[in-house]
Amino acid sequence: MLSFPVRQIHSSAWLLVILSSLLQALIFPLAGLYILSWVAFAPLVVALLRARPAGALEIDGSANLRAAKPLQAFVLAYLSGILWYAGTCYWIYDTMHQYGGLNKPVALLALFLFCLYLGLYHGLFGLLLSLAAGPGRDNRRALVAAPFLWVAVELARTLVTGFPWNLLGTAQVDNISLSRITTWTGVYGVSFEIMLVNVAVAAAFLVPKKKRSTLLVASLVAAAVLQAGRLVDAPAIPADRAALLVQENIPVDATWTRDNFQRTLRELADLSVKAASAAPESKTGKMDLIVWPESPAPFFTNDPLFRDPVSQMARDAHSWVVTGAIGTKPAAHSGTSASQVFNSAALINPSGDWAARYDKIHLVPFGEYLPFPRLLAFAGGLTREVGEFQTGASRVPLDAGSTKLGVFICYESVFPGEVREFADQGAQVLVNLSNDGWYGDSGAYAQHLNQTRMRAIENGRWILSATDTGVTASIDPYGRIVARLPRKERGALVAPYALTSVTTFYTRHGDWFAWLCAIISAGALLTRFALHPKADRKAEASS
Repeated sequence: MLSFPVRQIHSSAWLLVILSSLLQALIFPLAGLYILSWVAFAPLVVALLRARPAGALEIDGSANLRAAKPLQAFVLAYLSGILWYAGTCYWIYDTMHQYGGLNKPVALLALFLFCLYLGLYHGLFGLLLSLAAGPGRDNRRALVAAPFLWVAVELARTLVTGFPWNLLGTAQVDNISLSRITTWTGVYGVSFEIMLVNVAVAAAFLVPKKKRSTLLVASLVAAAVLQAGRLVDAPAIPADRAALLVQENIPVDATWTRDNFQRTLRELADLSVKAASAAPESKTGKMDLIVWPESPAPFFTNDPLFRDPVSQMARDAHSWVVTGAIGTKPAAHSGTSASQVFNSAALINPSGDWAARYDKIHLVPFGEYLPFPRLLAFAGGLTREVGEFQTGASRVPLDAGSTKLGVFICYESVFPGEVREFADQGAQVLVNLSNDGWYGDSGAYAQHLNQTRMRAIENGRWILSATDTGVTASIDPYGRIVARLPRKERGALVAPYALTSVTTFYTRHGDWFAWLCAIISAGALLTRFALHPKADRKAEASS
């Protein structure tokens, strides 16, 4: 940070980066100022393309600023990423402190290291944008490339780091007119649209002042037209079935005794059977499914104290049951010297037989396994609380009679390309089991819900989202919440839904758009270096 190139960065660029970071954080829940998504990244783009003095003043006496050099651009954007993650993922501190057993300074250090790591992707965007701009004064190449570069970096964040939390397009999940593009492109298409408008706004501050007003007005009008899609609603989608989603509201840090365990299980089973027996009076259709969420309770699939009451509940309710549980596989069958443990969703048929099981594939680092255990042993408290799980092996839908259920667990809902695999393999309705109690009262539960809603839109599927503490909801293929339970209450939600076998273009072809943006980005960078090396060296010498 003290190197000479960084100290050359103009103060206005630092201020623009801080402004952009604040606006980016305000886009997502709990603040939820979604309209800011159209301008939040414009200050960052301006900062990257007007970062260093050129040694002479403009005609009006203001500083003559040029695009940042690659190192400068990386540092500016990296700072933006660090601040953005601190502003949107601040809940990691409380989770690691309250449930991970870390004291406050160490939990704060864990959050800081997390921000340093994930902020690298913002830094990568800045670096690539600087390379696209080159040392000359013409910013047009960089402006054209920026939306493609952003989507390419989002794809890298999804595939490399495995933490695509709050992809930019999620900010417009309530914009039905705009979000429908995701049925073709996935959420990345909306991210591209948002960055395109941001680039247009940024361009207004990079052109001569006499042209600024016209370009700025045009950009803001485009943003207003796109944002107006939130005022347009789609017709209701008929629902001819109903599921019972049970919100257990079990404290994450509950202490379990045999009596407490059996009492809780009995209360949940009674609640489910009584609610299911009343469901035929509902206008939503036949009750054919009961869903229990991912739970902090020690529900093991091989424990008769858990299995027997759940089987009896299925028989009493004459219904299929999906329940979150801890799946086990004896060492004799796994080929290892020790038993394996999975974060699972078990399927029980109306006769009480345990028919199938889905084992979670994409585990949460530090929550469900500890990466680099020797290096990061200090952060293993949360893993010890939850368990050291093994990864599952298949996303084949669970067969509940005439219904194919695409069941995914908690954090898996933030991965667009993984959820689509269930629908692509024939899932007619998607089911998300989650325990959002780890997030407390932070904005994380709402961020998680919005990402789950986007998966419904991309795949044109109903999603039944059953959570331990909320939000438990039925989500239609437009991403709308058609029924929900209040948070932090034990209850049962009669959740309307319908089966769908038609697949969207995105479901069939996956993240083709994001990969196309990555290819275009690579092509743009290669072309610049291949076609303009002499001009770049001359421009660099003159600067």
